[in-house]
Amino acid sequence: MNPTSSPDASARHAPGRIFLLRHGVVQSPKEEKCYVGQQDLPLSDRGFKQAAAWADYFAHLALGAIYSSDLSRCLETARIIGDRCRLAPQARPALREIHLGDWEGQPFVSVKARDPRAYRLRGEEIADYRPPGGESFRDLDCRVWPFFEATARQLCGPTLMVTHAGVIRVLICRLLGMPLENLFTIGQAYAALTIIDARPEGFQLQALNLPLPIPI
Repeated sequence: MNPTSSPDASARHAPGRIFLLRHGVVQSPKEEKCYVGQQDLPLSDRGFKQAAAWADYFAHLALGAIYSSDLSRCLETARIIGDRCRLAPQARPALREIHLGDWEGQPFVSVKARDPRAYRLRGEEIADYRPPGGESFRDLDCRVWPFFEATARQLCGPTLMVTHAGVIRVLICRLLGMPLENLFTIGQAYAALTIIDARPEGFQLQALNLPLPIPI
């Protein structure tokens, strides 16, 4: 499948297929750009509509399992899809977004003004810098990869994982052998779909950052 194409019926025939779905648009308590991390933000009205559109798509794919981050924005997305597929999503903390510690909920401009050195260091050392009380992206990779790999070894049919942009980006870096320093070169829109095949010889990326099957 071409990374710029839409999902199609070929997805239902591939053995060992894993769908990575970013949650829908969230309700933001502030208009300025903030660090989100593991704040438990709910879906917006648009986010619910995006989840419903994917539910229509996945209802025809005979999913074997649905796993989800245990944060509300993912669980709400997963439950809407699960209701259509008659599958109960299984919450997995390993699929949570990166933890940003003391920076969570804080505007970028406030963090930069309060601690310009820390703000600069994170930009320069994006893979390894930990905000106070938080995780680095390398920490996130070490948390997510064991769950992903173990799940891939025991698939019971096409499997959906509803998770976050940071999680999907570190998985793609790992699968493609890309340095984590390049993770922000990977696009991840709200409610975008990434498709991976687990094969005996390894993993194969089939599609990246696919848009909704219908416009919302």
